Amino acid sequence: MTTGLDARLVVRRGDFVLDAALCAQPGETIAILGPNGSGKTTALLALAGLVALDAGHIRVGAETWAQIGGLEDNTGTALRPRERFAPERSAPERFAREASGRHTGLVLADHLLFPHLSALRNVAFGPLARGATKAAAHERARHELAALGVLDLADRRPHELSHGQAQRVALARALATDPAILLLDEPLAALDPATRGEVRVELRRRLAAYPGVTLMVTHDPLDALTLADRLVFVDGGRVGQVGTPHEVVTRPRDRYVAQVVGLNVYAGQAVPGGVAIASGTISTQPHEYAGPVWAAFAPRAVALYLARPEGSPRNCWELQVVAVEVLGQTARVRLTREVSSPGSSPADVVAEVTIAAVIELGLRAGGTVWACVKASEVSVYPA
Repeated sequence: MTTGLDARLVVRRGDFVLDAALCAQPGETIAILGPNGSGKTTALLALAGLVALDAGHIRVGAETWAQIGGLEDNTGTALRPRERFAPERSAPERFAREASGRHTGLVLADHLLFPHLSALRNVAFGPLARGATKAAAHERARHELAALGVLDLADRRPHELSHGQAQRVALARALATDPAILLLDEPLAALDPATRGEVRVELRRRLAAYPGVTLMVTHDPLDALTLADRLVFVDGGRVGQVGTPHEVVTRPRDRYVAQVVGLNVYAGQAVPGGVAIASGTISTQPHEYAGPVWAAFAPRAVALYLARPEGSPRNCWELQVVAVEVLGQTARVRLTREVSSPGSSPADVVAEVTIAAVIELGLRAGGTVWACVKASEVSVYPA
């Protein structure tokens, strides 16, 4: 299989309009991220044919799955899901068969396995629906279950499986038909942390051997950074930043992306020795940029003090604590500029400190601290 994806998805739902271009090479995994209501799942369902396009196109390899005119002239053609079902059909059967009409595999957070079938027969359902013999379908099902480490569960029904095991069976079922596109909608979201790590490892291994295109919607940056070749950020129905995990982590280009990858980032104008932002200037190492730029620094680069330290770095701001979030042996401290303070610091800063520092400084919401960042810790790059 050597099919890539070229799509422009335009879907109108009331006042909300999704207008997103998505392209992927064969064997590539794309993670789609964005806040709730940004259009991520709508994009996946449009690719599967479960949501109709109002405009745009979907091309997979040499095939055109949909070609629709503009919002005011929505003439065109669309390859419909292979079968339509009566309302009494089960949700698993509708999703499994409708998605297969465009040669897609669809895995949702709610795995939607057939409750009356064993794991083996759930996975064999797709090949059988596509005309394979029972022997061939069962052999393919055993192969997929083995690849995901759950062949020993082949005879169990869904209610006898843990959620993590059921998700692996659902993934095996999606892959058993050799789909041109694999669509994963929050496939690990409902798993507990330990199970999530195990399934993530199995999923990464299996996707590495899958020659088609994978598109995965997720809110979890770890899932995106460890499973995807490229990240696509969607907000308000539009694609914002696109890039490899390394490109996005090192150079986020909006506040949402920065929050996902865990950086403080600010838009501004390059000035000698720094970046002028709306509320002041962030000092940096000498740089060669001019015009619009971004300034970014990691939360761990922020040092906190109860009083302004002597000989402090050029970036030192008095800020108010908004919240303290404990993360294992460290804590994230969310800070903001007080309304009464002069406009000489970023409006919001996130610091990462040890639990010992939280106790020593007595950090709590409403308190005031000095946040300092060395100029050498600030990255500058073009907007």
